[in-house]
Amino acid sequence: MPISPQNLIILDRDGVINHDSDAYIKSLDEWIPYPQAIDAIARLSQAGWALAVATNQSGIARGYYNEDVLAQMHQRMIELVHDAGGSIAHIAYCPHGPDDHCDCRKPKTGLLVQIRQALDMTTLEGAWIVGDSLRDLQAGVAMKCRPVLVRTGKGRNTEAMGGFGQALVFDDLSGFADWLEGKS
Repeated sequence: MPISPQNLIILDRDGVINHDSDAYIKSLDEWIPYPQAIDAIARLSQAGWALAVATNQSGIARGYYNEDVLAQMHQRMIELVHDAGGSIAHIAYCPHGPDDHCDCRKPKTGLLVQIRQALDMTTLEGAWIVGDSLRDLQAGVAMKCRPVLVRTGKGRNTEAMGGFGQALVFDDLSGFADWLEGKS
């Protein structure tokens, strides 16, 4: 069954699904998920939502880790979500640094275009995008997604700085999942 944008939730990774670090998440041991986020993804998946991940991973360009290590982290995330009863439809990542002038590094929309194409969708208008930074929300708004700011990761700092527009704000991904489930 095709995925409708109204049934799609795009998640940032670091700070939304797992703990973030200013020193980068450089290994599988450093990738520490928020248990409530894994549960929230599973609950949303079970409720009929498709979930995708769009994540900037400039640590690859900086030489802190390689794409094999990133694949290990993503495989662990997929396994934890699966074990909790959910699934992730697609993971898109940008391996470039801020000076690489790529089209995929958020706030640019390339990662979201990759998700749209991978899920065989014509638009993302009406999909949700959940992030902890302004650039996550800016990428989503540019694609006409509905923005959600979570206070985990860098979210509290983002909230304090303001400028995130009409985004809904929740303490964490679980709070957003509770809100969505309450709307259905």
